[in-house]
Amino acid sequence: MPDFLILHIVFWFCIFSFLWSYIGYPLLMCVLSKRGAKNQIVYSSGDILPRVSVLMSVYNEEKYLSEKIDTLLAQDYSGAIDIYVGSDASYDKTDAIVDEMSKQSDNLYFFPYKERRGKPSVINDLHAHVSGLYGQGSDHIYILTDANVMLKSDVVSNLVQHFKNDNISLVDAHMTYSGMKDDGISNSENTYLNAEVKLKHHESMVTKKMIGPFGGCYALRSELFRPVPSHFLVDDFYLAMQVFSAGKLAINELSAVCREPVTHHLSQEYKRKKRIAAGNFQNFFHFIGLFNPFTSLGASLISHKLIRWIGPFLIALIIGISLFLASMGLPFYKLISACLAVWFLMIPLLDTVLSLVGIHLKMLRSISYFNLMNLALLAGFFKYLGGIKKGTWDRTERT
Repeated sequence: MPDFLILHIVFWFCIFSFLWSYIGYPLLMCVLSKRGAKNQIVYSSGDILPRVSVLMSVYNEEKYLSEKIDTLLAQDYSGAIDIYVGSDASYDKTDAIVDEMSKQSDNLYFFPYKERRGKPSVINDLHAHVSGLYGQGSDHIYILTDANVMLKSDVVSNLVQHFKNDNISLVDAHMTYSGMKDDGISNSENTYLNAEVKLKHHESMVTKKMIGPFGGCYALRSELFRPVPSHFLVDDFYLAMQVFSAGKLAINELSAVCREPVTHHLSQEYKRKKRIAAGNFQNFFHFIGLFNPFTSLGASLISHKLIRWIGPFLIALIIGISLFLASMGLPFYKLISACLAVWFLMIPLLDTVLSLVGIHLKMLRSISYFNLMNLALLAGFFKYLGGIKKGTWDRTERT
């Protein structure tokens, strides 16, 4: 009986952890944000604005690149702004596009690297070049952005305004998403990402320690930039953790609106999430000291990130304990086992069959998407255990 009691405790601990991370913690941040306040220490029209350097690594981005660079050149920022684009040995028309546009723009600089090394190495090299020109100081701001993320003309101004506050060292943009279709996972992805936008905003209001930018577009005080290890797969979270290590703050700015197409195909999103999961485990073990549950930052990191990262193991415990206790004849766990079979087996199967005949039910697709995320997390963990020697990956096809 004592062993059974332990199993009951572990079972409900796993259930509570899931409910806390996906429902309880977001609700708590939402409630507490009502008493929070936005950063009020911002640059005004009469202030001298800091220098901005846009750092962008690209790899085979001919589909988006012209439009992306146009959105950067069209920024209404009144301070000094330069754009540095590094091509990670692209073999499509990427290099030709950037080279031609750089000849027509005084503040666009192109670095065509011939060896494929991965985004972290490209960003590190761009940083080394720019910091050699202007140094790493509190009055020099980096904008790190991806090629497929389009910026409204006031994004840079809205991000940089917050750096008048000496305690703020990272500001994330407000990511919006386009290209949703009923016959893929894009609607489920959009729902999840929009919930993440809200949660990050509420964290900004409550603690001023938003747990990681989206990575598509964010501003970083250059003095806090630290070269990202070349084999790391999630550079934005690494840089955010460097900000927290220095005792500085990170927020988001909802008025800095960017647009990014979502992933449509399940196989593409699975590969992307597997790569991100492996990178998350790299960052977790590198910054494990910050995950102290007795600090506000550590509690947020655990609630928002770590519980979700270990979700597959929690699911395995829930299934294993349910099946074992059901075999002992406990009716409640027989019911739970049946529900789990429906959730993880029958619903994905039904969703697949219905999709083949053109029927797409949002609830079924969302459950399939949740299962996919956790399967990718598990695969990413084993990818991490297997050792990651380089920071390259294939670009994700977007709608």
